[in-house]
Amino acid sequence: MRIIRTKDYRDMSRKAANVISAQVILKPTSVLGLATGTTPIGTYEQLAEWNHKGDCDFSQVSTYNLDEYRGLTHEDPQSYHYFMRQNFFDKINIDLANTHVPDGANPNADEACSEYDRIVREAGYPDLQLLGIGRNGHIGFNEPDDHFSKGTHCVDLTESTIQANSRLFDNADDVPRQAYTMGVQTIMYARSILILASGPEKAQAVYDMCFGPVTPQCPASILQLHTSCTVIADEAALALCPEA
Repeated sequence: MRIIRTKDYRDMSRKAANVISAQVILKPTSVLGLATGTTPIGTYEQLAEWNHKGDCDFSQVSTYNLDEYRGLTHEDPQSYHYFMRQNFFDKINIDLANTHVPDGANPNADEACSEYDRIVREAGYPDLQLLGIGRNGHIGFNEPDDHFSKGTHCVDLTESTIQANSRLFDNADDVPRQAYTMGVQTIMYARSILILASGPEKAQAVYDMCFGPVTPQCPASILQLHTSCTVIADEAALALCPEA
């Protein structure tokens, strides 16, 4: 794993945007795996700014998001589909037909997950997969478990994840208790992975991801085995990690 230490959140966001824009410039038809949550928002803002300046063209790019809350429609303001429109897709020149998010509105979990696996597989898997990391080491909504997951599946969210995500809802009771998420195996099929972390609350998870044992108790630790994984994190998130 390559670790890039940044001064703060803004510096992390800009450096991450540099990596993503380079991917798109070098391959205009790139397949991007994208993430939601507060961590990548600054990266999306920077990419949108460069897109407006004509420095980065998303017109031929296709995207596949990691996850979606089960039970929410695309139009629900708390859905990840809505989040991506608001924070990124509506701010760049991407063809919305080329953007994909699991169908949280489909109550049939097996059908929703197998369909998403199919379209990701037919796209050839991401050239670049963007990730954040949860406080408990989760990636996507792959929570700590006794095994690494494979394809897209329905998960019960842990209480720590529900509490962490409650900041985006009126209260914790409004946070859905289940989600559809790409599996760890699907994430590992990406040709390159970029994972972002910011803030002291992520320090233990980042240390476990980079320097701990590879274990499904810290799902992100599997990234140690990927052939092209870059971690971009600020000083606070890297507080427990040795200096490079």
